Amino acid sequence: MTHVVVLADTHIRRGSRRRLSDAVRAELERADVILHAGDLLVPEVLEELSGFAPVHAVLGNNDHELIGCLPEQLVVDIEGVRIAMVHDSGARAGRAGRLRRRFPDAAVVVFGHSHLPVDELGIDGQRLFNPGSPTERRGAPHRTLGRLALVDGRVAVHDLHTL
Repeated sequence: MTHVVVLADTHIRRGSRRRLSDAVRAELERADVILHAGDLLVPEVLEELSGFAPVHAVLGNNDHELIGCLPEQLVVDIEGVRIAMVHDSGARAGRAGRLRRRFPDAAVVVFGHSHLPVDELGIDGQRLFNPGSPTERRGAPHRTLGRLALVDGRVAVHDLHTL
């Protein structure tokens, strides 16, 4: 079983007092892989995350310092599960169709931007997964992160963890 911690929208600036909480760090300690769906802001966040497990990340709309370092979208195969990543999935209306067309072979599409957690099935069973934000909840009721457990080419467990 491969444990994947999914983050987005951490918005940690250099010199800021904002940090990943002890609860987030505890989840990262158990991770085999970390996915970050953008808005890291600075390379130091990638470095910190890499100290826990291998990291796959995409460029967010606020990641000006990471332009040229991160792709705008990414598709990775982990434990036989094809996972696509993009920061902004667009408006909620029509999201499932847009993501299915953009990533037709992905079993899971991870996205961020809205800070609103989403864990739902889209078209043809494609899982749409926004972990919310572990640091800046905005309109969400809680700070959150996502967890996936992958086994033998399938998503065995998926949840949004409240912090």
